[in-house]
Amino acid sequence: MSRSRDHGVNRRHFLKIAGLAVLGGAVGLTRPLGGDAFAAGQTAVQATSVSAVGRRLVLHNTHTGETGQCMFAARGGYLAEGLAKANRLLRDHRTGDVHRIDPELLDLLHDLAGTLDAEPEYEIISGYRSPATNALLQGRGRGVASRSYHMQGKAVDVRLRGVELKRLHRAALGLRRGGVGLYSASRFVHIDTGPVRTW
Repeated sequence: MSRSRDHGVNRRHFLKIAGLAVLGGAVGLTRPLGGDAFAAGQTAVQATSVSAVGRRLVLHNTHTGETGQCMFAARGGYLAEGLAKANRLLRDHRTGDVHRIDPELLDLLHDLAGTLDAEPEYEIISGYRSPATNALLQGRGRGVASRSYHMQGKAVDVRLRGVELKRLHRAALGLRRGGVGLYSASRFVHIDTGPVRTW
């Protein structure tokens, strides 16, 4: 290869890398980390099964009336702005407390809608639950766990728009990626990223 051609290849390689770096900064792409990044309270976490196209959710908080679209992952990593928006929409509606939501829970909701060939538009009955709210619900005798996954930002109670509740429940069970509970009387399905179990 001639020196001039070699120079051209190196230049193209450099520009490609530089362009990707600029793109990552422009969209707020977090640095992928492995393993227990969420549990350790890191701000950058690893995206699991993230497509190049991106991952989004439309969340409607049934208590506050807020609706928002969250593009939370793209190009192999989570997007800080989308994660922050999801945290806000999934806050404790009683206290207003915002907590970091497990990104794997958002992945799970996205994938669940995909298995049902449905748009990922969820009605949120309950997202994050503060210790004060959890204690309040326990006092009312609602069968609330003292160490609920809601308190860790790892659980949601939802409906998927356009999908019958029992069908949503069956699909969530089929993924086997955490706890799943059916609450027919209250018309929601509980989904969490804890151990696989059902009730």
